[in-house]
Amino acid sequence: MFETEQEEFWAGEFGDNYISRNQGPAVVAAKTAMFAKILRYTDRVQSVRELGANIGLNILALRNLLPNAEFQAIEINGSAFKQLNVIPDITAANASLFDPIDWAPTDLAFTAGVLIHLNPDMLPVAYKRLYEASSRYVLVAEYYNPSPVEVSYRGHNGRLWKRDFAGEMMDLYPSLRLVDYGFIYHRDIFPADDLTWFLMEKR
Repeated sequence: MFETEQEEFWAGEFGDNYISRNQGPAVVAAKTAMFAKILRYTDRVQSVRELGANIGLNILALRNLLPNAEFQAIEINGSAFKQLNVIPDITAANASLFDPIDWAPTDLAFTAGVLIHLNPDMLPVAYKRLYEASSRYVLVAEYYNPSPVEVSYRGHNGRLWKRDFAGEMMDLYPSLRLVDYGFIYHRDIFPADDLTWFLMEKR
């Protein structure tokens, strides 16, 4: 059903187990703090799409800050999708982010801890889906490295890479300009596992 080993990996048992490791009020609080910093640099965001939403914790955090916004989400793992899809007033699809989705673009489209797990050969497709999902702002919150590097992930190879995702997107789509970026340290009072976020805007 899937084009890559990484999609099968996250759609299956490993993706199921990820859910239990990453949930709870403290996680939502930390995510809310991160998005509060990011949204300071946006204007009138009324719709949001997340590619790779898992059970929707980012959506719940954003809803704390954007209570009147419309939310869309795409998630490949069936177990996660069942929880995601019961969030009130959300439009959700159980699909790979590589799949074209016939939805209207949103003011903000983003990934958080998702691009790092994709097959590097498929990143141009992921960038295209993310770019096309947005009518204005594009956000990537991932592990940054100036050049691509593979990292062992919970004993698995070929499952996690760090790179300059935002830089690659801006090179690929010159209409994107960097608005701001930030780093969330894993020892922050609201930790986020050393993520670096980059907010871009379509000119």
